[in-house]
Amino acid sequence: MWHPLFLSPASRAASTANPNMEESNDSVSKSVAVIACIAMTLFYVAMLYAPTLILRLPPPQSFKNFMIRRFISAAVSSVVSVIFCALVLPIRSGETSYLFGVYGIRSDYKWQAVLFPLFLTSLMYAGSLMLKSMLLVNKWKEHRNQDGRSLLDCIKSNLLSFPGQMLFLASNVLFWRNFVVAPLTEELVFRACMIPLLLCGGFKVYHVIFLCPTFFSLAHLNHMTEIYSRHNYSLLKASMVVGLQLGYTVIFGSYASFLFIRTGNLVAPLVAHAFCNYMGLPVLFVQRKGLVSIAFVAGMISFAWLLFPITRPDLYNDRTNNCRCWLGYCSWN
Repeated sequence: MWHPLFLSPASRAASTANPNMEESNDSVSKSVAVIACIAMTLFYVAMLYAPTLILRLPPPQSFKNFMIRRFISAAVSSVVSVIFCALVLPIRSGETSYLFGVYGIRSDYKWQAVLFPLFLTSLMYAGSLMLKSMLLVNKWKEHRNQDGRSLLDCIKSNLLSFPGQMLFLASNVLFWRNFVVAPLTEELVFRACMIPLLLCGGFKVYHVIFLCPTFFSLAHLNHMTEIYSRHNYSLLKASMVVGLQLGYTVIFGSYASFLFIRTGNLVAPLVAHAFCNYMGLPVLFVQRKGLVSIAFVAGMISFAWLLFPITRPDLYNDRTNNCRCWLGYCSWN
């Protein structure tokens, strides 16, 4: 069936009134949707190695130049994927805001798309945040014993050094990779492009939530050769490391897909992606620090309890055509 997102207003109203409307001849089939997703995955990975293997450019002289090449490659593959996706999807409207809306690129409900998913994601890291807080307090106690500074003085000192820290981060290529380029390009390709394709191809939402991360994890298989060759790991050890990474990638990819489908806003999985890159793997327990484990358990219970309420589609979208959400899948929960 034509998906409501890609119909003209009149057709969308007709499909809402008649959910049994016959399938259009030029709708996206499941096989086309899957093949398109596989093609975008392969292209994204291939572009990372294109400067050296395809264009035969000389090896970069520094790590910074190497990362800049990868930034450009990832940006090119993202733009190509967006254009390719627009050609495959049966989009009926050429209006700019409508086209951007297909990819979840919107100007409305910005604060909701940032704050709610960020708060929800932070609950999974309650143990990690507790540990960081405990280490920060211990560090302050050490400074207080050494120079007698109060907590207020430490806070003032950190605030004064904040601009310098920001300038340092702005010139740090790893900062740009972990918190800007990787989240933006990966969410654009593996969520904003693939999810509309799979939904339009007739896949159920639950299937999409677990199918999309499969493509996302495949894009990280290239880490196997990098870890094996650069770190001189054995094949078994490299496989175990990459297997752990892929498992975490699938879990996060499912969560990011869930956020994108529920909110219809690319910002939601984007901020969650950047936050997870910053935090790393959640801390489950620390020896002789029982508060960390308690915080982790409490955070996970809160996360499960708030997962659906805090991602209610009507928190992020206006009600149109008697439907609370951007894709017309309000009832799946």
